[in-house]
Amino acid sequence: MSNALDLTLLDLVIAAALLLVAGGVSVALGLGLGRRLALAAVRTVVQLMLVGYVLAFVFGQGTLTAVAAMAAVMIVAAARAAVRRPSHTYRGAFGHAFVTMLLAGLVITTVVTAGIIGIRPWFEPRYFVPLLGMVLGNSLTGVALGLDALLSGVHDQRSRIELELALGATAWEAARPHVREAVRRGLIPIVNSMMVVGLVSIPGMMTGQILAGADPVAAVKYQIVVMFMVAAATSLGCIGVVLLAVRRVFTPRHQLDLTPLRRQDDT
Repeated sequence: MSNALDLTLLDLVIAAALLLVAGGVSVALGLGLGRRLALAAVRTVVQLMLVGYVLAFVFGQGTLTAVAAMAAVMIVAAARAAVRRPSHTYRGAFGHAFVTMLLAGLVITTVVTAGIIGIRPWFEPRYFVPLLGMVLGNSLTGVALGLDALLSGVHDQRSRIELELALGATAWEAARPHVREAVRRGLIPIVNSMMVVGLVSIPGMMTGQILAGADPVAAVKYQIVVMFMVAAATSLGCIGVVLLAVRRVFTPRHQLDLTPLRRQDDT
């Protein structure tokens, strides 16, 4: 049984008063963010409450069908968020992001629940759904950064790439520097997080377990597993979507084709 203290409606109302700090800053500096801040607060409450009820239902069902449906919604939302962040996009980008995040997220999460933690069944909702959410929430940033770096790179350096192709370079030889930079960019956030975790911040999962009464050392062990699984999923997702994007902007005849590319503000 959880030892976490339950919060009342009054507690939430008092917590909402903390937003007055942000509102005061907006008014003092004339930022004009008061309405957006209020809307964001309302959406936060509504979305999280809805998620809470959905998770309660999924946990109560405890079936693979319920977990699969929840996972599908989460992956679709993550893929949409990932492809909307880059400055450039192309038709099929959502499909590429969905496939890579589906494979990376499900494979890594299943390995952790079934092999490392040893949950039976491996899709136990109380473990699988939160872990998958952490993987997707972090890896979508890497996927978005990697995709943005690649598409912006080939767009800005198209003259140089076409020159290299004209001199006999293959599509892979011309794209390789941009692929390396894209993957490097995509991995920077998780690498930075791993460098300072526990020193600058205490991650959400570890905080949640400690607040629920878990032993801090046990919470740390779980957090280590989470950080490593996020790094693995981000690496797989980033390299996957970047390679699929390369196939989209280079033809089988080793020609650069940027006609599918468009800026996000053109949509």
